[in-house]
Amino acid sequence: MHRKERSPTISTPAYGAKKAIAEAKKIGKPVHLAASSEDKSFSFIPKTHQLSDNPAYLHITTNNTIYGTEWHHDPEVEAGVPLIADMSSNFMSKPIDIQKYSMIYAGAQKNVGPSGAVVVIIKKDFLATAQSGLPSMLDYQIHAKNGSMYNTPPCWTIYMIGLVMKWVEEMGGLEKIAINNQVKAKYIYDAIDESNGFYKGTVVPEDRSLMNITFRMATEELEALFISEAKKAGMIGLKGHRDVGGCRASTYNSLPLPAAHALAEFMKDFMVKHA
Repeated sequence: MHRKERSPTISTPAYGAKKAIAEAKKIGKPVHLAASSEDKSFSFIPKTHQLSDNPAYLHITTNNTIYGTEWHHDPEVEAGVPLIADMSSNFMSKPIDIQKYSMIYAGAQKNVGPSGAVVVIIKKDFLATAQSGLPSMLDYQIHAKNGSMYNTPPCWTIYMIGLVMKWVEEMGGLEKIAINNQVKAKYIYDAIDESNGFYKGTVVPEDRSLMNITFRMATEELEALFISEAKKAGMIGLKGHRDVGGCRASTYNSLPLPAAHALAEFMKDFMVKHA
């Protein structure tokens, strides 16, 4: 967090960014909302933003796990404005230009490893501007000076992350991972788009997430039947987030291509039976 006299600026195409705003307000005031698609149920990524005067930084959340939107291009930010990104749910799913960001942070639990660790990439010059007086566990300068071992590190989690990184290399690196994720998502989005409205995507096509594919059907009863029948076919976790309902297929790195193809074929068969 930056000095209190400067306003954090946050763009909220993602539902989760609302929590970032709530946390930022505890330390840096006021918090300025640069852009939001909340009035349209977070169904798109805002294409423009309005910064506050003398912003401390611009914060974005790059993938919305609940509503299914994703930044597919790095936002253009005014010169001198640090860009911070919460990449928890699409970090390591594709190559990124880290030089465009002053800080990236990501919970490990989606594509990096087990829960209980956070990956932080931060430029040294940005780190040097951090607000003083923060609790030690929230002060990245302390963590940096102590080699990320100010506290006892979660050794097993870090070991597992190391294994995942080796797997990514064996898969061909992030370029290959990105291609796999595009193919997986295309299987499922094609099933939605070719259903003549039986399945209704909840996000504008250009902003669809490659990690979390959200869709609805005509009735909640039909959605419940879909989820139930899918479970019988060995496909679990397709129920939408409790805050929004509907259906959601998550296609993180660990999901193999055949699994995404199997879901797409199941969707086609289910539609034939219940259209």
